[in-house]
Amino acid sequence: MSESSASRTAPPRLPLATAPHGSSLFRSLTGLLARWLPRQRWYAGKGRPLGGLTLISATELLPCSAGAPTPGLLHLLIRAHPQGAPEEAQGVPGAGDCYQLLLGVRTVLPPALATALVGRPAEGPLRGRAVYEALHDPRLTALLLERLRAPGRLGTLRFERAPEVAIASGQAPRVLGAEQTNSSIVYGEAHILKLFRRVSPGINPDLELPRALAQAGCSRVPAPSAWFEAYLPPAAGPGAGPPAGPPAGGFTEPLTLGVLQPYLAGSSDGWQLACKALSLRTDFSSAAHAIGRATGEVHAALAAALPTTVLDGPELERTARGMNERLEAAAAAVPQLRPYRTGLRRAFDQLSAYGADGGRCTAQRLHGDLHLGQVLHGGSGGGRWAIIDFEGEPARPIAERRRPQPPVRDIAGMLRSFDYAACQHRASGAWTAAWARASRAAYCRGYAEASGQDPLHQPELLRAYEIDKAIYEVLYEARHRPSWLHVPMAAIRRLAAADPTA
Repeated sequence: MSESSASRTAPPRLPLATAPHGSSLFRSLTGLLARWLPRQRWYAGKGRPLGGLTLISATELLPCSAGAPTPGLLHLLIRAHPQGAPEEAQGVPGAGDCYQLLLGVRTVLPPALATALVGRPAEGPLRGRAVYEALHDPRLTALLLERLRAPGRLGTLRFERAPEVAIASGQAPRVLGAEQTNSSIVYGEAHILKLFRRVSPGINPDLELPRALAQAGCSRVPAPSAWFEAYLPPAAGPGAGPPAGPPAGGFTEPLTLGVLQPYLAGSSDGWQLACKALSLRTDFSSAAHAIGRATGEVHAALAAALPTTVLDGPELERTARGMNERLEAAAAAVPQLRPYRTGLRRAFDQLSAYGADGGRCTAQRLHGDLHLGQVLHGGSGGGRWAIIDFEGEPARPIAERRRPQPPVRDIAGMLRSFDYAACQHRASGAWTAAWARASRAAYCRGYAEASGQDPLHQPELLRAYEIDKAIYEVLYEARHRPSWLHVPMAAIRRLAAADPTA
């Protein structure tokens, strides 16, 4: 794979389903998966009834034949349709979300894997056998690493490895359990494999951007060691002749399924370190300054490695309108936000006026979801700050996450994270507020020193993006963690009263 999806040449089209009896196999699993899938942490359709499932591809990574002495391993791509949507995934844009599943198959399930059980099909080629979440089985996750060590194709799947990277075999796997939207497996103390659960066509930024940064010589981001993707062919039955119509699943681009990167063993993330500093009532400015420098270096490397653009008056006015629309939608859903709309709108009006008066800003590829939990320090990282997880906001389409945006979007996310950390202290008050202000200022200084661009020199832009992020947080907390709503609301009150030009 080359440096960008635009310049890649896709491999030859591959068979749709390499699992024997793929369709009948999936029919036998549909009921089990329809009950199991909505209970998973990474399932994005919570709150929406599941209407149906469609098979996109099925690939045997290990044979699932009856009587086999070893467990089978089945890779599925399925589309989940919300109730009322068409069940035919072929060529129906937006008909549902596509998920990657890795299922183990055993005749007898060991007690240690009992909690991973999906179910036992009552019919079909897997009738009576245990089907389970494969990531909890070390025998099967070890096989994934072997596949990544040996590049090649298997059915719809293509495994690739960075040519300069040596990946040792025999590394003991363990699955991480704290993630919300993906799944990760750590191999020994050397590598971590992130598996994307909800997948979309197009190269995932968490593969694209770290590769670009590695090729640019930026050492702040762990470079991908290996990865795998799905290449889906046009929909056509056996012996159907030249394919016509849309590709299987309605996709025209490969889907990034997983990325293997170096594991920074022994490191601590910025959130842990910030909360520790707060608990000890110690200053965090030095660390915040270093995180700012790391962010500035990564932004500068991304701007050098990938195309940039300039947002002028009309684009900035459109940006301000979009922020106003998000404010109105959030205020309709969260009454606590309504008293502050006038001050918040004033900030968006100032951004619009800045653009109308000739203001401009650079737009480039970004991290997209930057906060203290996405920066690591110490351990095998060599005592420097590293930045991880370039996936962006997983709920947003990949095309949107890959769009160039002002660097201040990442900066605003980190500034909000300092506020979130300060609010975790059991005795929030004047001291924690001063702690957050000092950390925010130090971060901006470090960023300016590394990038040559001081975010404080465009106050209209910074305030508008920070407000937009806080509005997103208000909506999220109101829906998912009402006891945390006071955290973004404190920022809303501060930002609604502030004047960036003062």
